[in-house]
Amino acid sequence: MQTIDTLANSLREYLSDDQIQQVKRAYYFAEQAHDGQTRRSGEPYVTHPLAVACILADMHMDDQSLMAAMLHDVIEDTGIDKDAIAEQFGETVAELVDGLSKLAKIGFSSRAEAAAENFQKMALAMSRDIRVILIKLADRLHNMRTLGVLSVDKRRRIAIETLEIYAPIANRLGMNTTRVELEDLGFTAMYPMRARRIEAAVRAARGNRKEVLQQIKTALETRLSNENLSARVLGREKHLFSIYEKMRTKRKSFSEIMDVYAFRIVVEDVDTCYRVLGAVHNLYKPVAGHFKDYIAIPKANGYQSLHTVLFGMHGVPIEIQIRTEGMEELANKGIAAHWLYKSGDDGSDVNSHKRARQWVQSLLELQESAGNSQEFIEHVKTDLFPEEVYVFTPKGQIRALPSGSTAVDFAYEVHTDVGNSCVACRINRRFAPLSEQLQSGQTVEIITAPGSQPNPSWLNFVVSGKARSNIRHFLKNQRHTEAIELGRRLLDKALENLNTSFKKMDKKRIQVLLEETGYDNFDLILEDIGLGNRVAYLTARRLVPDKIVSKASTKTSNRSQDSFVINGAEGMMVSFAKCCHAIPGDPIAGHISAGRGIVVHVANCRNIAEFRDNPERCIELTWHDKAKGDFQVELRVELTQQRGVIAELANKVSSLDAPIEKINTEDRDAKTAVVRLEIGVHDRVHLARIMKRIRAMKSVASVSRMKS
Repeated sequence: MQTIDTLANSLREYLSDDQIQQVKRAYYFAEQAHDGQTRRSGEPYVTHPLAVACILADMHMDDQSLMAAMLHDVIEDTGIDKDAIAEQFGETVAELVDGLSKLAKIGFSSRAEAAAENFQKMALAMSRDIRVILIKLADRLHNMRTLGVLSVDKRRRIAIETLEIYAPIANRLGMNTTRVELEDLGFTAMYPMRARRIEAAVRAARGNRKEVLQQIKTALETRLSNENLSARVLGREKHLFSIYEKMRTKRKSFSEIMDVYAFRIVVEDVDTCYRVLGAVHNLYKPVAGHFKDYIAIPKANGYQSLHTVLFGMHGVPIEIQIRTEGMEELANKGIAAHWLYKSGDDGSDVNSHKRARQWVQSLLELQESAGNSQEFIEHVKTDLFPEEVYVFTPKGQIRALPSGSTAVDFAYEVHTDVGNSCVACRINRRFAPLSEQLQSGQTVEIITAPGSQPNPSWLNFVVSGKARSNIRHFLKNQRHTEAIELGRRLLDKALENLNTSFKKMDKKRIQVLLEETGYDNFDLILEDIGLGNRVAYLTARRLVPDKIVSKASTKTSNRSQDSFVINGAEGMMVSFAKCCHAIPGDPIAGHISAGRGIVVHVANCRNIAEFRDNPERCIELTWHDKAKGDFQVELRVELTQQRGVIAELANKVSSLDAPIEKINTEDRDAKTAVVRLEIGVHDRVHLARIMKRIRAMKSVASVSRMKS
């Protein structure tokens, strides 16, 4: 077990005596603050912050990080506040500790909400000082090492969180050593039996592979020596979790994974990397399509290396990674590598630090556009992707995107405004669908148009957190604006039926209504009306004096109320029921649906009948003279089966400016088929023209519009 003295001895390697003294002082402060507290294992609680500091010391982190590690649970678990820590150890250490402290005094509706809110708080702290996440990863690593004393349920919950969030964050920051240990510990906690079986199989395979490994290593070393290339050749072991994931996701057997022999060749400089690549390609034939140059195009976390796969002796596949000593250290420690020397006040910065800061900045952008903490953490999980594709802008800049990304993801990666106004794309100079998945090496050009808006259907194929959160954010704002506008129209219509208008309202009555409902402003009431959560007529009654209401009801008792006018371009707050597919020219009625606004039906639809007796929810509607748009309608076509008849039918409909949304065919008997078409039409006249043209086809027996 580590003690403060053994830690102090190891720190002498890179810290000054004054800095070590400060770290020791933080330890004694934490020891006193946690006095009487123990861990589940029965050990004094201070052993945990000491162990966290030791993990950071192995990374050669600075004295402020080590002090914050010692104190990271003090605010959360003792009566000492941030100000007391700032007074003793400085504002920077206090900020680090505060960023690591959970929101303990707030009541959350669920454990998931609490975890999401705490992660969101930590993300904000990370934006101010990236060391927050490094200390948190060390904290999580020690907790995972000592997970055995907890209950099975708690072990599984912590393991899931580790595998879904903290191991991917370590990967994103290039901290491979930390990631591997977190993944293996998480896997063992989640599936102890599977982990034991894979571990036993690896041990058995290791003995069988030893001789072949040595032969390959000797052959590689001999060839490099003959070429006068100085290099270290290291065998590379696959860790448990990566073996399990490959077996699960790639449907490979254990023997298929273990049949691949992996080596790492570490050299002095970049030039030698490429010379070594040529030497090993001369020794064994390379496998086509398996060469990757991460030196010229580094991964998103700053990782650099040359990757190649060779056909070895007897056709044995050999994976080779070639990198410099600096790249090797950066691959293992990531952002923590040489922290002291590359994050000083001299303004120097390395790529891994820049990339880490860019990633944290993207977290802040996600946070601004996310609706709540749980939505934010969902986007973060999406963004912690294990694989990337690398594509080029038309000017030759490289952009890293999650595997499976589309042109829309690329557009939002370039800029939010580019994503919001995107209408089309060119991939390698050819027009392509926005939903087409991108491949590494492609050049992507986004075509924008002023006034265009994100399409809700994009959410079905975008994969990056940035694109998803920005689309949702835009649609929420659009929904909010449209709900207010619809609410204003509905309230105006209700007030009109009471022989008044919103402009004539007494401001005092509006203020009284706001006080009674607890809303900050009247737009929120209008939004509630538009969303269908509040009835416009009842709100109007509360705004209008009783004497005006009684006069209005006398005047309107012998006549029906005016209809609400629909023009088809109201947006998301007016939707058309799929049971009857109303189109301009149909007599229509609607009902107010909570959260959806107005739902439009054909007047004689069965599903509107149940609302007829509820005047607060049912609303009379008429079409605007210039109603426009594509309105969905469903047709039933009965035809004689013959070759090419479906294609002929589809071409006929499409030629009449009627997009086909859906087409289903079912055989009625050996000679007859029934086709159901869902198409877009402008109005009843347009529909009549389409039906007339379909009816003129020789193979068509009948065509009818389907209604409920």
